[in-house]
Amino acid sequence: MLPIYDLENDIVARLKQDRRLILSAPTGSGKSTQVPQMLLKHGLLANGSVIILQPRRIAARLLAARVAEELGVPLGREVGYRVRFESRPGTKITFVTEGILLRQMIDDPTLKGVGALIFDEFHERHLYGDVTLARALDLPVPIIVMSATLDVDRLAAYLKPCATLSSDGRQYPVAMQHAPAGDSPWDGAADAFAKYVHDGGEGDALVFMPGAYEIARTIEAIGRKHESKGFVLLPLHGDLSPRDQDAAVARHEKRKVVVATNVAETSLTIDGVRLVIDSGLARIARYDPNRGINTLLIEKISRASADQRAGRAGRTAPGLCIRLWPDREVRQPRELPEIKRLDLSEVVLTLKDAGVRDLKSFRWLEPPEEASLGHAEELLSDLGALENGTITALGRRMLAFPVHPRYSRMLLAAHDFGCVRQAALVAALTQGRDLLLKHAERDESTSDFHALIKGWEQAARSNFNLEACQRLGVHAVTARQVAPLHEQFLRIAEQQGLDTTKRADDVALRKCILIGFSDRVAHRLDEGTLRCDLVHGRRGTLARESVVRRSPLMVVAEAREIEGKSVDTILSLATSIEPAWLDELFPGDMNRRVHVEYDSAAQRVVAEEQRRFRDLVIERKRLESPPADEAARLLANEVVAGRLLLKGWDAATDQWILRVNLLSRSCPELGVAAITDDDRRAIMEHVCHGAAAYKEIKERPVLPVVRSWLGSAKQGLVDKHAPERLPVNGKTPKVTYAADGPPFVAMKIQDLWGVVQAPKIAMGRVAPLIHILAPNQRPVQITQDLAGFWSEHYPKLKKELQRRYPRHEWR
Repeated sequence: MLPIYDLENDIVARLKQDRRLILSAPTGSGKSTQVPQMLLKHGLLANGSVIILQPRRIAARLLAARVAEELGVPLGREVGYRVRFESRPGTKITFVTEGILLRQMIDDPTLKGVGALIFDEFHERHLYGDVTLARALDLPVPIIVMSATLDVDRLAAYLKPCATLSSDGRQYPVAMQHAPAGDSPWDGAADAFAKYVHDGGEGDALVFMPGAYEIARTIEAIGRKHESKGFVLLPLHGDLSPRDQDAAVARHEKRKVVVATNVAETSLTIDGVRLVIDSGLARIARYDPNRGINTLLIEKISRASADQRAGRAGRTAPGLCIRLWPDREVRQPRELPEIKRLDLSEVVLTLKDAGVRDLKSFRWLEPPEEASLGHAEELLSDLGALENGTITALGRRMLAFPVHPRYSRMLLAAHDFGCVRQAALVAALTQGRDLLLKHAERDESTSDFHALIKGWEQAARSNFNLEACQRLGVHAVTARQVAPLHEQFLRIAEQQGLDTTKRADDVALRKCILIGFSDRVAHRLDEGTLRCDLVHGRRGTLARESVVRRSPLMVVAEAREIEGKSVDTILSLATSIEPAWLDELFPGDMNRRVHVEYDSAAQRVVAEEQRRFRDLVIERKRLESPPADEAARLLANEVVAGRLLLKGWDAATDQWILRVNLLSRSCPELGVAAITDDDRRAIMEHVCHGAAAYKEIKERPVLPVVRSWLGSAKQGLVDKHAPERLPVNGKTPKVTYAADGPPFVAMKIQDLWGVVQAPKIAMGRVAPLIHILAPNQRPVQITQDLAGFWSEHYPKLKKELQRRYPRHEWR
């Protein structure tokens, strides 16, 4: 009997009393398959059905098949599953992926006929799981949240009132070892496997790798080891056909090695595994709302995921987990929830349709980033799905299609252009994995979608024969999934009143793609590069295999970061467009402006007239002469920043400004306004006006312009009360003004005989400092108190000065 049955009576009792239950049970305890059967057996479904939410499609399908087998019923009758684009629902037990249930809840808020909801593997924190759980809290049905690794305290506070149960399971001990990954994770895995078998290790092996490519390399590397003789080597990932997925979890007469992505971390039962080899890596999907870029990079898994993987080795006997990373390496406790790292556009539109006006006040388990919500609403507004934060009639029609809002908008636009059938095929071709392999032929065309269509049609003519698809460069499993999707989209289109009979020309389809992806309009920087500017200030590189690489203007359906020697933003699924289409379809988003900038290499201001779509420049025309005001401003910026030097902006100019500012501070009643930094910039703009290049302003006079800033009357007040020179004892030493202290004059001792008080400036309110100089012109004293100098300091200095300078007079 499976360990979960130790809790059967408690589960039933708690659900009858509390209606909400958190069930923490380890991998292999049987919770995914047995708890739904318990609810059915004990009559807890109130003549309804139980819906079990599974994060992964492959798990939903395989679990449904397992439960149907255990109950002895055909799959699709009492027990079934519903995943995106595929449905075999059951009347009593149905495994579904999370987006399916949320859509069902919006169509039927009371979930008529549903007697209980189970959220399985909730620790994975998938986006729709969080949102669906929040919506489910308003329903009267029992709710169970299950996982092997849960943050129980946070969840219990969120679900309150609720009960919690925990099962220790019957996990056998799993020994831990750490081994080097070697030159690559697949080589490290192959070495670890070979050593295990050589040392007499028993049972089957499960190897975790981040993706299909790494899985293929691992199977190849293990197959080269003589220790693999007698083993069946099997891949397990989402790209495989259902038959190949079933083969990986089936029992075999020979020992087997299953090399899987993280789909094998949870839910799926793979019997006989005694060895787990963990690369510690996974491909993690993320979305950058500031750039509108999707990423799918290989990252280190969390401690929680590593524990889930290790547990697979201790199901039926003591096992071993070999981790291909150092023991001392620090890992994050848990994965970041999808709500904080994925594009929220589709779920936001769904919530808006459910009447959620204020997304920030929605009952989130963990709230998403404000930037992600803001970008989602902005995109939906651009698509016409939202208006002032409220869903529009167009937005509701978009929800009829189970695709990203960009594609649903494209499908609705296709009705107006008479190309619904072609648009539905485009949408179907892009919902799964990449259809074309790297060696697929791609003829120059107006859209990368044409290459997809051609490849798929050729594969269809071969009845998706594996060898034929390989020759064509087409992924056979992906191609086989397209036709049912195409038919489903056409059925939905007909239900929405769209005309699916017409076939329009290539231009019509390209315009529809533009309508759906207007925020992904891209412009090539130049003919010699594949680098492009995009709307919203983004930049990326057009994929080398794109068939539109000669087009200067395009719209791209995919913008994602990929990891190689460096991380690059790659633009793919591109379609060439004409500038006139932007005027036709988005007249309010077109604008013209004159762009002026300073060219530091040429040391001049240059200008061009730009034609823009939103903030993206799509046409440029060089202007012979830049606007005078803009040119003056930019040249002045360079001068004020010190990057351009004017001969006329000299010490005399700076001193004049300091004189003005001292008088402004000391004698405000005179009405002499200070010259501020902004004034300096404005003065410099005046100096530069009419010029476009540094050579035109380099010799221009500056001081006359600065003086004229005040007018003649105020200039006279400055000359009178903040003079350039100060009469002292028959001499007129120059006054040096400072920004952060009093002005000063410098005089030799011999020129100050008999002077006990120097004249003051600024209407007698400012006493300049006196720098008293020795014959070598170096100060021996700095003071404002000449009387004190003569009486206190000079007698002490006189003897030394006489000795050093005997030829000078000393009184």
